Amino acid sequence: MTSRAPHTSTDEVVEQLHGHTVSDPYRWLEEPDSQRTLDWVRDQRGYCDEVLSGLPGRSWFQEVMGAVTARPRTSAPWRQGGHWLGSRNDGAQDQDVVMVGDSLGELLESPRVLVDPNTWSEDGSASLATLRFNRRGDLAAVGRSEAGSDWTHISLIGPDGGPVDDAPIITKFCNPVWLPDGSSYLYNAFPGAARADGADASALPAARIRRHRVGDDPSQDVEIWTFVGEPRDLALLKVSDDDRWLVAEVFTGTETANRVWLFPLSDRGGSTVVGERLELIDKATNAWSYLGSVGGELYFTTDDDAPRARLVAIHDGEWTIREVVPEARGILRSAVLADDALVVEHLVDASPVLTRSSLDGDRLGRVEVPGGSVVGCHGATSSSEVFLGMSTINESCVPWRLDVVDGSLRRLVELEGHSDWEPPAHRIERRTGTSADGTRVPYFLVFPDSVTLDEPRPTIVYGYGGFSIPVAADHRPIWPGWLAAGGVIAIANLRGGGEFGRDWYEQGIREGKQHVFDDLVAVAEALVADGVTTPAQLAVHGKSNGGLLVGAVMTQRPELFAVALPHVGVLDAVRFHRFTIGAAWISDYGNPDDPEDLERILSWSPLANVRPDFDYPATLVMTSDHDDRVVPAHSYKFTAAVQAAQAGDAPVAVRIEHATGHGLANRPPAVVAAECADMLAFAAHHTGLAVPCAPGRG
Repeated sequence: MTSRAPHTSTDEVVEQLHGHTVSDPYRWLEEPDSQRTLDWVRDQRGYCDEVLSGLPGRSWFQEVMGAVTARPRTSAPWRQGGHWLGSRNDGAQDQDVVMVGDSLGELLESPRVLVDPNTWSEDGSASLATLRFNRRGDLAAVGRSEAGSDWTHISLIGPDGGPVDDAPIITKFCNPVWLPDGSSYLYNAFPGAARADGADASALPAARIRRHRVGDDPSQDVEIWTFVGEPRDLALLKVSDDDRWLVAEVFTGTETANRVWLFPLSDRGGSTVVGERLELIDKATNAWSYLGSVGGELYFTTDDDAPRARLVAIHDGEWTIREVVPEARGILRSAVLADDALVVEHLVDASPVLTRSSLDGDRLGRVEVPGGSVVGCHGATSSSEVFLGMSTINESCVPWRLDVVDGSLRRLVELEGHSDWEPPAHRIERRTGTSADGTRVPYFLVFPDSVTLDEPRPTIVYGYGGFSIPVAADHRPIWPGWLAAGGVIAIANLRGGGEFGRDWYEQGIREGKQHVFDDLVAVAEALVADGVTTPAQLAVHGKSNGGLLVGAVMTQRPELFAVALPHVGVLDAVRFHRFTIGAAWISDYGNPDDPEDLERILSWSPLANVRPDFDYPATLVMTSDHDDRVVPAHSYKFTAAVQAAQAGDAPVAVRIEHATGHGLANRPPAVVAAECADMLAFAAHHTGLAVPCAPGRG
């Protein structure tokens, strides 16, 4: 029998915030390096190991998830600086390897290794964060992340992968942008920031855009501009295809509306000169995303005068706007330029539909590629080839080559490896629930072919609901593992996401944030009402903003779920803005320093709504000790509060991963497999899912 959770001591921390008395007895857990916190982490790891070691299906899930994550994987190819690039992993490597070829044929048949992050650290925790060639292709900036941190260490290599002598640059939330001279690049600098490692939780200072010339000491780097007025501002930088403009998409935090600045570029003695900025879009009232330039026109997607977005071209002298692809029934999510055509992605009922279009807006035909989401779409105005990566429930990326001129399509089987383990066949249905205000909330219901829905079954409901990010029926490592065990999956499309346009998104933020939680509850109740599952068989899972979602619904409706699986969640919404990049999320959550926003936040913040002596679901909180996006203090404090409040027998534990960060992409497969196996074994045990006798049976 599992022992009780370790006791967590409390401090008398009480604040008066805009007329509200807010108690924060576990604030001391915000100090990651204190001995008190380190001791707490040690004790919690011991307790979690005890909880997990007794799970009957754990070894089965470990074997299955080991097989899932050991399957070979690849990216869709892309071109930079005249080189053909792609990433591959044979299934046994901790990190994906970037391969290079002088032609597509060479990349497919006999590529060379360009960057192998597996040589960077003994434990496989160092990963590739970014790779950018200059236009000539003789230099590439390589970004290295340590232990999953958002901090990136930039160094240079040549086209053969060999190192180039240059001082390293440390940056964050930035892909280095090469200027046309090929010997200098722009990057984000954060002067005054605390130590650049994933264990530091300090709030970031205002960003500054600096220019680094190859060979110079970084102390000589010239500041292009600084965001002194709004410390939450960040810019996404791109150089136009004709090298005439530096395009800056300027965002305040994670707001979906942005400004667009243009900086004219000219040459002076072989060095690029960055001119005075032109404010093309001077007010952040809509979203604008630069695609590329052709014939003196700059192409953008925008939701200006089009809540579901459209594609326009802006003449770079007359500054007139020409509509190319008008607003349609689906949501225009992205597009790429290739030759004299466009490949446009729309979301239709949260599923991707790809079409070809001329630059005059004439529809050239649909691109029939299967998949739940587009995970890569690479093209260039100098070529008619576009390379697509499509994700499905079972496959992280299926690569395709498209010719935009004649519409021919070929699956690049040369890039796909072979695995002895085959994921289970499954079916997908589209269903809906009805939220508290009457809004219909769609979801994907996924279940194995071997399962009939004639009786309730253990089910995981998954959601996100924020930042205009769409949720699709695509790949997550846990899905094949859960399906192989005979479980059912519900993938919810909640307000706050990007599935149905700006209106859908705006209904789920700030004063509408409660709608997101109501929407998830609506899906859960529909699953029960339709006989798919029961509350005793239902687990709820989400990551990051989805972890907040799990924390909110398990504190608001604990009787509806048998299991809660909040993963790296924003669980203390009263103080999220005080750590690392947290202030950027004010756009979705509201500002806790504003009296009206705080009133709403206190009504749904997971930590603020843990009720003492209450019966909570079996809860496995998951976090990482080097997560410097959503700092682990969120998970630590929430775990301590729920453990202290738990009146029932269900365990409440926190699984704290070593030397990893916020995302799954940069974690070694063995780490992903172990984490997913523990999560699924915990969910299976507490929802009554009995695993098959043999691994892989689906």
